[in-house]
Amino acid sequence: MNDTRQAHPSDETQDAGPARASFMNVPGSPVETRRQLLVKVAWMLLWMIYLAYPVGDLLHGGHGPAGKVLGWGCLAFFVAGYVLLVIFRSTAGMRPRACRAIVAVMVALATASSFVLGGAFLTLFIYASVCVAIVTPPRYALPALGGMAGLTAVVGLLIHAGVDNVSTFTLSAFLSGAAMTGLQRLVATMKELREARAAVAHLAASEERLRLARDLHDLLGHSLSLITLKSELAGRFLDAGKDEAARTQVADIEQVARQSLIDVREAVTGFRRPTMPVELAAARTALAAAQVRLEAAPELVDAWPGLADEEAGALAWALREAVTNIVRHGEGATVCTVTADESWEGGGERYAVLEIADDGRGPGKSQAGNGLSGLEERLALVGGRLRTGPGPRGRGFRLRASVPLRTVAVVPEASERA
Repeated sequence: MNDTRQAHPSDETQDAGPARASFMNVPGSPVETRRQLLVKVAWMLLWMIYLAYPVGDLLHGGHGPAGKVLGWGCLAFFVAGYVLLVIFRSTAGMRPRACRAIVAVMVALATASSFVLGGAFLTLFIYASVCVAIVTPPRYALPALGGMAGLTAVVGLLIHAGVDNVSTFTLSAFLSGAAMTGLQRLVATMKELREARAAVAHLAASEERLRLARDLHDLLGHSLSLITLKSELAGRFLDAGKDEAARTQVADIEQVARQSLIDVREAVTGFRRPTMPVELAAARTALAAAQVRLEAAPELVDAWPGLADEEAGALAWALREAVTNIVRHGEGATVCTVTADESWEGGGERYAVLEIADDGRGPGKSQAGNGLSGLEERLALVGGRLRTGPGPRGRGFRLRASVPLRTVAVVPEASERA
């Protein structure tokens, strides 16, 4: 199997993830920059296309100068209230009373303009219903939307807009508000999921710290107790003139201290070794911040349950490095796919394979950086291999890490041996 490496931007270049994340914000997350707020307002204004009905009525409806001035003024104040509501809802320190006041003004404008200018302005009730759904608590949303639908129907009947128009605007107002209510709940759920993922990653890191503290306590508690005991014995032997016995105790102290140092190094090495569950949780958080969706099967965490710690740690390092490259250099990437597989080499040896691919613009022509070089060295230490290149159909970047699938032998318990 040839180890072909394609050029990929190294990790030393400037981080592109935050720059890309600063332009667009994740749905449900607070707006952090003016550019994000401008983008959100622009998206909201796209829905104003349905104001073409009242605009067309003002242009070709035969209204007098006073009616046109009133109509254009109502539309201007209505759109301004809509934009202010979006801004207040998006910025930190939202003002609930101000938002409700804006919605009340929008409902009043929709009612007044419909009575004065005719049925074309019933369209404003649709936007007003959406705004009512935004500012109303979820448990009161449906009654409030029912009230808006009733108000739309009453106003339409009073201005003799026609049964068909009244039913159309009434149903549209209710369904649009209901859709916004569902969207609000979806956004809240997405926010809770992001917080849960962050909590899972934090708990995984805390679990590793607790494991290290527990291991160090067990290792050093026993060793230091033994060193203290042997030091006391050595002192007593020296007081009694038993130099040879004292030297024996000192030699034992030296041996115990050396073994303790070895045990501590092994414990710290185990603490620093990444694990697949922790790296997957961290990858979801990092990719979400970069506007990239992670697609990984739930069973990926336990894909190779018996894999040795060194090989499993090398694959976790591969996942971390691949995600780092996508966040920093994966321009245009929207999806990151992580898959687990097994392969057989020509000599009959079985390998565990982890593949990470994105759909960005690809590696370009720059040379590989220290991150990929270091990852290749880590995999080589455990007999593994690294292959990089373009993703599926020549798009994006793909990293394929493989390690020998050598499982750890399980030592039977004493009761089982008996």
